[in-house]
Amino acid sequence: MHYRTLGKTGLKVSEIGYGAWGIGKSMWLGAKDDESLAALNRAIDLGLNFIDTALGYGEGHSEKLVGEIIRSRSEQVYVASKIPPKNMQWPAPAGISANDAFPADHVIACTEQSLRNLGLEAIDVQQFHVWSDEWVGQGDWLEAVRKLKEQGKIRHFGVSINDHQPANAVKLIETGVVDSVQVIYNIFDQSPEDVLLPACQKHNVGVIVRVALDEGGLTGRITPDSTFPEGDFRNNYFKDDRKQQVHEHVQRITEDLGIGTEQMAETALRYVLSHPAVSTVIPGMRTVTNVERNMKVGDGQGLPKEQVEKLKAHRWVRDFYR
Repeated sequence: MHYRTLGKTGLKVSEIGYGAWGIGKSMWLGAKDDESLAALNRAIDLGLNFIDTALGYGEGHSEKLVGEIIRSRSEQVYVASKIPPKNMQWPAPAGISANDAFPADHVIACTEQSLRNLGLEAIDVQQFHVWSDEWVGQGDWLEAVRKLKEQGKIRHFGVSINDHQPANAVKLIETGVVDSVQVIYNIFDQSPEDVLLPACQKHNVGVIVRVALDEGGLTGRITPDSTFPEGDFRNNYFKDDRKQQVHEHVQRITEDLGIGTEQMAETALRYVLSHPAVSTVIPGMRTVTNVERNMKVGDGQGLPKEQVEKLKAHRWVRDFYR
């Protein structure tokens, strides 16, 4: 496993991190705790040392599983979690006050709950689960962040940027108060390359990439005939003719690069890791099989430059969450 520095935090994190949304059993259906714990353990066996969870993932269930594993291991494993907005609005809509989403007392209470769920004394990276640059200089959230740092309850502060709004954190980055950002970045949505990633490089802000596999769309395994369990959020994400659209886009990528569909997941992860601003990518890995497949990618090798350049033509920004 190859490690990169998470911006000014100084933390050396594995290129492949663990996205723990799916194991929380909220919206992703079919997760089994014993299988999730086995996957987490296997990932750490293979050198993974960064896990991203959230208070909102299964109302703390994901955090509890993550904490159980970390407390049982001797290795240094860094934990990032996230505070849900008090108004429970995802993504953060324009015109909403910072105190509607992240008042200081809410920030502190949620952090303390996450610490109880995890069974840890400190969270390595505590993040806001949504963000709006309108909140810079607004409200009392920053006072809470500073207090939590002073108390040793959190070590670093980050934000999870609204879906498909990568520029909506640049103002925050420029203030210097944020240590990391989490953002959607993949072969389809290359928009973080425009403004966000250069800003992160300039200000030494760590970059945690989510949805690198487009919720499964870039694994090569989504076809027009794919089905998901009833109640699974992917039924909405890939609704109507979206599975057909994704399948056709992936076919064009494999033809352009001269690869098989079984190479798509690796190609998608390596594309993200080819950008020097990226610190770690956090695919969801609910099975040992997926862990072993994805962990092989964290070897410090990005895609060949010619493939990266070819993939620029496959930029396809759209919001399937709506």
